[in-house]
Amino acid sequence: MKSNPYDSGAGAKSATVLGNARIVLADRVIERGWVAMDGGHIAEFGEGQAPAGSDDAAGDLIMPGLIELHTDHLEAHYVPRPKVHWDPVAAVVSYDGQLATCGITTVLDSLRIGNEADVADASGQAEILATAISSAREANLLRADHFLHLRCETPMPSTVEEAKRLIDRPDIRLMSLMDHTPGQRQFRDEGKLRDYYRGKTGGFTDAQLDEMFARRHACQLAYAETNTRAIVSLAHEHGIPLASHDDTTDDNVREAIRDRVAVAEFPTTIEAARGLHRVGIGILMGAPNVVRGGSHSGNIAAVDLAREGLLDILSSDYVPSSLLMAALQLPQHVPAIDLSAAIRTVTKRPADAVGLSDRGEIAVGKRADLIRVHVAGNASVVRSVWREGLRVA
Repeated sequence: MKSNPYDSGAGAKSATVLGNARIVLADRVIERGWVAMDGGHIAEFGEGQAPAGSDDAAGDLIMPGLIELHTDHLEAHYVPRPKVHWDPVAAVVSYDGQLATCGITTVLDSLRIGNEADVADASGQAEILATAISSAREANLLRADHFLHLRCETPMPSTVEEAKRLIDRPDIRLMSLMDHTPGQRQFRDEGKLRDYYRGKTGGFTDAQLDEMFARRHACQLAYAETNTRAIVSLAHEHGIPLASHDDTTDDNVREAIRDRVAVAEFPTTIEAARGLHRVGIGILMGAPNVVRGGSHSGNIAAVDLAREGLLDILSSDYVPSSLLMAALQLPQHVPAIDLSAAIRTVTKRPADAVGLSDRGEIAVGKRADLIRVHVAGNASVVRSVWREGLRVA
């Protein structure tokens, strides 16, 4: 049996070594190997029998911690029922615990910028939630590493003012250009949007929706273009990557190119995805889309994009557990995508997209953000989670 070079003597281990595992590297899988964490980083990994005294992973997968670029799931913890606002720090801690147990070790918390108070209780709360995230971080209450993603709804009159109040925060890693005006992008079919709001609000009449849609159209005409130019300028001035959202047409693609976006979130058509891919813009799709077998809005299926080589990044969006599920399912849907390539869509590629080059893969010197995953048939469970070498779940 190999000696353990990570043993400090007298039986006390100075590092954690995980053995008897399938190690998911960025470019291949070690079917039986081991990985050592020391000082918060990956110290070494190898094939075959692990050093003596290593922890037995019982053949489970060891992979990088998942990296999430777009989830607004925090809002479900902050507003668990209509008109019920939970303690914001407690909401952040609860949400963080759910992410960690789903294998997410780095998350960009998506905060709504641009007040949509007529349809969403969590609108206009970005500053409260950003402050709560900082408070939880400073109190060492968080398991995952949290950054911010400002979701800027460009047709809303308050968008630029709200963004400016947050823009100097050092934890902002992404800003996205949103426009949910009825009749275009995600909701080209206004009937789908009506169904969405009826289900979300539980009781809007057609007359009320007509009034809401009229207000949205008026706001888009009055504010969208001016706000878009201001948000793009803010992002570039502060060196923050930009994302487009729900690109649908060739005009949307041209706008994304003009605005120098790094990531295109949830393109709705194959034509838009092809155009974005041609110019090197990373394409992000929803993991629930993969798990469900299609878009809940009737748009392009993520798996169809994957079959054409047009899928770069997955996001859990509104179901945290879907991120790991979708990555593990991708090779079944698209045989050309092996396990390493599938896991890159939820680790290395999202990390690279927002400049987090210190994580996202098992490589010597990278952060020791790792997860142990047990797979049984089509089901899986995250058994253990380490962030910077410390067990957090």
